[in-house]
Amino acid sequence: MKLPDAAHTSRPWRIHQMTPDFRLYDVWALPTPGGPDDFPHLVRQTSAGDTSDNPSRVARILFAIRWKLGKLLGWDNPDSGVGSRVPTLRDRLPADLRDAPFGPEFDRLPFRSIYLADNEWASEMSNRTVHGVMHLSWVPDGAGGYRGQMAVLVKPNGLFGKVYMAAIAPFRHLLVYPPLMRGIAAEWRADPPQKPRNLSPAN
Repeated sequence: MKLPDAAHTSRPWRIHQMTPDFRLYDVWALPTPGGPDDFPHLVRQTSAGDTSDNPSRVARILFAIRWKLGKLLGWDNPDSGVGSRVPTLRDRLPADLRDAPFGPEFDRLPFRSIYLADNEWASEMSNRTVHGVMHLSWVPDGAGGYRGQMAVLVKPNGLFGKVYMAAIAPFRHLLVYPPLMRGIAAEWRADPPQKPRNLSPAN
């Protein structure tokens, strides 16, 4: 479910101090119900994700077209990535996060972890069009449980980046995010967090 911007901006996330020059594009409630200690499971599932296993055939085709266009036009060349075209946001981390583990690296997606805290995780990617941040967090669901929340922050690369983001907006909202949410829900049901077993005292 898409959420208002305030669902992200009203919370005291650490990412705010690192991204004042980024625009918040999307905030989504993730279909990942759980308990207070289940955030690491969401982080592991996300870092192992891949666009090729999106449950929507249309979304898979759109992703495949985007990757092919990127290769053809050089949008995703190594010199356009984090640490090349743009400096990593790790350079903006305060000391306590800089000295802590950054978080897991992605198996297939072109993201790089920035930092991992108790209830939030940020990762970044860059190409010729944008410098983007995916921020995952773990929030109360209002019914006694918890769920994931995802925010997407973007810094377009000049006029071209702004035009690109405007052009893909209808595809993101209508053809990509809805099946992505269904896929996240299906994966969460198929591989739920493991609950600790209640062990009887030894006799």
